[in-house]
Amino acid sequence: MEHPTRIPPAKITGVKGALIKRMIEKKLGKVPTAVGVYWHNPRVLFASFGLGGKLQKWDACDENLKSYAHMAVASLVGCTWCLDFNYFEVRNRGLDVEKAREIPRWREADVFTALERDVLEYAEAMSQTPPTVTDELVDRLHVALGPSAVVELTTVIAFANMSTRGNVALGIESDGFAAACGLKPLAERPGVASAS
Repeated sequence: MEHPTRIPPAKITGVKGALIKRMIEKKLGKVPTAVGVYWHNPRVLFASFGLGGKLQKWDACDENLKSYAHMAVASLVGCTWCLDFNYFEVRNRGLDVEKAREIPRWREADVFTALERDVLEYAEAMSQTPPTVTDELVDRLHVALGPSAVVELTTVIAFANMSTRGNVALGIESDGFAAACGLKPLAERPGVASAS
């Protein structure tokens, strides 16, 4: 990470801290900077982990679509940590890496289907202040995915907004997970510097 976080990471201590570190290192190879920052309030960290873990178990909506949506929010908000980590996770879960790397410039890229474009548009529309979601967009998603998947997708996007905005506010940036495993850099969003 090039820039220090706005709140310096805390030393992760205690029995719970040792367990968390061991679990994260086993899965990721290292403990992300974000964990140290959020360790200042472990209840917040564990609640976020808990909700994130539950979201990953939901299966009404396609995993690629949910990953693309989260990355679209991260790209719009400017959360390099979420972009990097989600790109890394796409690879680890066997999802479409080539499409994922194009998320920052999805409007210009020709790799996305009409449904994927609607999902990316929905993620960005939900993330605007105020939201710019239209009835027509939700109707298209409802027809294509069904109500259960749209509700799930909406909640994933809302969670993405919570995590990306929190990371940006606290100055948490990319830990280089995607680069460390040899993934090609993410496409650059027009007018914005590269996220990886």
